[in-house]
Amino acid sequence: MNEPMPMATGSGEIVKMEVDYSVTCDETLPVIEKTAKDGKLEQAISDLLVLEKQTRTGGDMISTGRVLVTLAQICFEAKNWPLLIEQIVVLTKRRGQLKQAIVKLVQEVSTYIDQLPSKDLQYDLINTLRTVTEGKIYVEVERARLTLKLARMKESEGKIVEGANILQELQVETYGSMEKKEKVELILEQMRYCLAKNDYIRTQIISKKINIKFFEDESTNDLKIKFYTLMIEMDEHEGSYLSICRHYRAILATPSIQCDEKKKKILRSVVLYLILSPYDNEQSDLLHRVLQDRALETIPSFKKLLELFKNQELINWKKLCEEFDSELKHKATRSDVFDESIFGRKRWTTLKNRIVEHNIRIMEKYYTRVSLTRMSELLDLDSNEVEKMLCDMVVAGTISAKTDRPAGIVYFQDSKDPSTMLNDWSHNVNNLMSLIARTTHLINKEEMVHKHLLSQVTSSDNVPTPKPMDTN
Repeated sequence: MNEPMPMATGSGEIVKMEVDYSVTCDETLPVIEKTAKDGKLEQAISDLLVLEKQTRTGGDMISTGRVLVTLAQICFEAKNWPLLIEQIVVLTKRRGQLKQAIVKLVQEVSTYIDQLPSKDLQYDLINTLRTVTEGKIYVEVERARLTLKLARMKESEGKIVEGANILQELQVETYGSMEKKEKVELILEQMRYCLAKNDYIRTQIISKKINIKFFEDESTNDLKIKFYTLMIEMDEHEGSYLSICRHYRAILATPSIQCDEKKKKILRSVVLYLILSPYDNEQSDLLHRVLQDRALETIPSFKKLLELFKNQELINWKKLCEEFDSELKHKATRSDVFDESIFGRKRWTTLKNRIVEHNIRIMEKYYTRVSLTRMSELLDLDSNEVEKMLCDMVVAGTISAKTDRPAGIVYFQDSKDPSTMLNDWSHNVNNLMSLIARTTHLINKEEMVHKHLLSQVTSSDNVPTPKPMDTN
């Protein structure tokens, strides 16, 4: 015969099941329920409490759970809400109460919340359940669900800050008994509430609790889109356009995005936020990769716009506005990037600045020096604006330039740090010494050759002339 499994109490004590009260419960519970229906509620509650003590001390977890659930049902059917709340507190605080019995009670009572006649009663019941489940790991999932429900009730009343503060109490990522998908859903709700109360720093912290590899499963497409939509909202406030572009690309890679019109709208956002991003190696690399995407063929005007920033040519702002104004500001195609809101007008100004920065980078490649007047003509800006843009780009490290303000001339040159200058000077000195050594060697060689030739000429002059022979 198999021995009964040991059970854990709410205090963590292990209790071994000694008596099986399942038969007793089968016989007693229907009688107690009939007594309650006959209007003898107090007697029914008293009988249930006696039976609960027997099953609890006997370590019968299943029977104890049945008794607690029956007690809650009797109170609910009698609509005696104060008694229900009172019994929940009493039963969960009983010495040696079994964990699984408490779980069954909390799960049963949680189904009553939406059926209560008033919101005040709903709040009282939720707060009672949250109080009795606080600090108990075995009901952490039920407490998280109750907390989310409470936050949504607060939100429906317009108390978004209060709801957000309630939901932030949960450390969902530490819950071992909760399914991963439900964890992500709760974390996304925490992000949404933080954004609703404009707490962008906390939103960024919470977002790091989600591993994006979770979204590789196709069953999580809805959660993936919700996550990146919230990230886009956060980065729009921060002005992180390159991050927004990446988020839109992640949404574009979602299999559930099948509608052509949705794809086109997301592609437009990818292009626009990419050109709004500050220039650096990462932005340049992403620009070339986006241009290789065949899906860009479906929006040729935006592809042409992106190619303007790839080409090493100046972009005329007025001509660009004439050519692309209908595409950028038309309601059907602008993807709300350049709308009439404060952020939309700010992004339009940023676009103009990105074009000016692109043109200055092109000038740096073709000019070693240029006058501010000529730059103003090419950029279609006054000299003060040109000088300000130059200073901003130099400070950001995008270009290397110096301005002679009295002469009104800009010198494009790379600034070198002291170590580089010393290395160049040392290299030049070494070259100079090598050249001097070679020149000295050549001079000595010429002198030796000259002396050798001179000695040969001298020896030939000292040779005696032979006398003619006497024929007599």
